[in-house]
Amino acid sequence: MLRFFKITNGLIQEISKEDENFATLQKEANWIDAAEPDDDERLQLKDLLRTDLPESDDVEEIEASARCFVDQAGIHVHSLFLNQTEGRHKTSTVACILQQDRLITIRETELADFRLLRMRARRGQIIVDSAAHLLVTLLENKVENHADTLEDSHRQLEGVSHLVLEDDETELDTIIEKLARLEDSNGKIRLCLMDTQRNISFLLRHLPNRQDYSETLREVMRDVETLMSHTTFLFDKINFLMDSTQGFINIEQNKIIKIFSIASVVFLPPTLVASIYGMNFNIMPELGWDFGYPAALGLMVFSAFAPYWYFKHRGWL
Repeated sequence: MLRFFKITNGLIQEISKEDENFATLQKEANWIDAAEPDDDERLQLKDLLRTDLPESDDVEEIEASARCFVDQAGIHVHSLFLNQTEGRHKTSTVACILQQDRLITIRETELADFRLLRMRARRGQIIVDSAAHLLVTLLENKVENHADTLEDSHRQLEGVSHLVLEDDETELDTIIEKLARLEDSNGKIRLCLMDTQRNISFLLRHLPNRQDYSETLREVMRDVETLMSHTTFLFDKINFLMDSTQGFINIEQNKIIKIFSIASVVFLPPTLVASIYGMNFNIMPELGWDFGYPAALGLMVFSAFAPYWYFKHRGWL
């Protein structure tokens, strides 16, 4: 799907596609947003750029030279965005192509960052004066959304921390699953922030008239560095809670093993007594006693109670 936007008096406005062809729309547009473009739309963009569009495999390349470069079509920045589906965070790369008076974004999925940017644009909250300024604003909003996601992850982690350290009735297996999800999300956020660092460094070197946006980019870079430190803090806390959870699981398992160990020790003497009187020797004085059987039972009870009392007295139970 293609969406067209133009900058009017410093504000972004979406251009209605009714009764307009692509040639007219692309001349008016300062921003062309291609979300999951079909073959016809990709062909139209290819004719506009006069070069092949980046394929999914090319967009996902991790080499810095493959993600940020300049060619005849313009300045290319492949930026990694965060996307949440089915309760899990995933990463998706957006190909941004900056020309003199136009920004083209190509992505294979709908992203919350773009929905939020369009909503703010409709409310007149996005003030830009050029396509380059729009790209800087897009990265600025991306980092802001990552900060919100990190705050949400921190709140979830505080809740998990309470369950691990203070709630005796919590299911530890469930806690491990929650911690694994938080660790995965935190790792993806950190990956997006690292990618944003590379994007900003590249733009500081290659963005035309960068003196107009350099301070904004440097401020975003400082925000990224702060968020990177926060992800490190979250990683440390997640690892601490994971170790604590595994320690509690080991304690519970040790308690179970302890019960079995004590039970085996308690029943070992009675087993020994029963084994002795189960022997088939001809000469066993107790066989002729009238109270031999009760005496044997009493001896077994006493031999079982004696180690139990000893363990209880030592505080092992």
